[in-house]
Amino acid sequence: MKSLYGRQFLLTAGMILISFAMLGVSFFVLSYRYTLQETRQSIERNTDDVARFTANVRAEGVGVRSVAYQLYIANVAHISNAFVLITEADGEMVLCSDGVTVTSGLSGQYIPQDIAEQVVQQGDYKGMTTLGGLFPEKRFVAGTPITITTQNIITGQTEQTLAGVAYMAAEVSDLTELWRAFTSIFFFTAVVVLCIAFITSSITSLRQTKPLKEIAETARKFGHGEYEVRVTGYENRRDEVGELAEAFNAMADSISKSEERRSEFVANISHELKTPMTTIAGFSDGILDGTIPQEKERAALQTISSETRRLSRLVRRMLDLSRLQSAENVTAQEQFDVSEVMLRVLVSLETKVNARRLDVDTQLPDAPVEVWGDPDGITQVCYNLLDNAIKFSDEGSTMGISITTKGGKAYVAVRNHGQTIPPEELAMIFDRFHKSDKSRSVDRDGVGLGLYIVKTILNNHKENITVTSQDGVTEFVFTLTLA
Repeated sequence: MKSLYGRQFLLTAGMILISFAMLGVSFFVLSYRYTLQETRQSIERNTDDVARFTANVRAEGVGVRSVAYQLYIANVAHISNAFVLITEADGEMVLCSDGVTVTSGLSGQYIPQDIAEQVVQQGDYKGMTTLGGLFPEKRFVAGTPITITTQNIITGQTEQTLAGVAYMAAEVSDLTELWRAFTSIFFFTAVVVLCIAFITSSITSLRQTKPLKEIAETARKFGHGEYEVRVTGYENRRDEVGELAEAFNAMADSISKSEERRSEFVANISHELKTPMTTIAGFSDGILDGTIPQEKERAALQTISSETRRLSRLVRRMLDLSRLQSAENVTAQEQFDVSEVMLRVLVSLETKVNARRLDVDTQLPDAPVEVWGDPDGITQVCYNLLDNAIKFSDEGSTMGISITTKGGKAYVAVRNHGQTIPPEELAMIFDRFHKSDKSRSVDRDGVGLGLYIVKTILNNHKENITVTSQDGVTEFVFTLTLA
């Protein structure tokens, strides 16, 4: 399997190579064609000028042996960096100049017949040729007929006479050498740029993959149970790698805390299950082996029955908690009156209220308070909070219930008068199996899951619950969304 570094480097290198190749080919072709075309057009224009000038001077009776004419031809050849040839209509060469010297009197020397015939028939010639071996290599040759225009005195008609042909032959080897030199510079520059790009790409790829490897190694250690390991060294990076490292550390912290809570949960449930089971086993063995007198067997059986019911409640609460935390648990959203739910729960607890001789101060709105949520879940919340308030209220005190609305939310409050909960206890009051020392002595039947279930149900509703305790007054307040 290829590494991310290798794939990233190959991808970047491939893109750079393809881009340079396409750019280079396009630039070379366009520049070569443009330069060659400019040269050809210049030669063609100069050939036309030579033909017109020659036609004009011959029309005036000036021959090609004229010093002024030959000087003109030499200057044109020198400026154009090309050979100038003047021939008769049949292709016999009359004059030749390379820009330095002018040669005349070339009778008997002819250019290829096909070229001469093409000029006469088509009116010009353009092509690459050696002119029948006149030049050692092929050159670009342009030919234009020299046409003398005269007027017949008798008929008054204009007549054109072919007096010869003007040719210009330019070397393209100089252009090729220039293009090759330019190509060499381009390739050198391209190689330097590619080397820099490859080095930069390599460094960038390594910088991207190194932290990923470190995070992967940290994840492997974390998976092997080393929950204290964290990704360090990337706290100041403000890119995706820094975000990934921060997210991994946050995940690790969360999993570590979950593992701590799981260990604590196992320890708590082991303790909670061990206590009633030890009691049941002890009294049962005492009855069976006769250690407990017969007159005390009934009391022992009552203890066994009580501990069995307590064990049953613990298992039932655990099943309820498992259902609430299940990924398949979906809170049903229905519209219901939370005031009615609270009063119905309060009536169901009337026996417990009367047993502790409590007064109930209810401050509920006259109109129904319609909210959205799961009626069964909210009923469980109200039952647990009211049952908890009854247990820990001072006997003969007042327990309060109130419902207010504000900002699209219903605020349901349950308060009781009793022992003040220490601040350090408030932070853990919604934890699983959490019971203060006071509650362990008073609430012998409690298992420490009531408030945790309350918190879980409200979390499923995406609602909040808060608790305050001062001067002997403890108050729980939770929210619901108004319908």
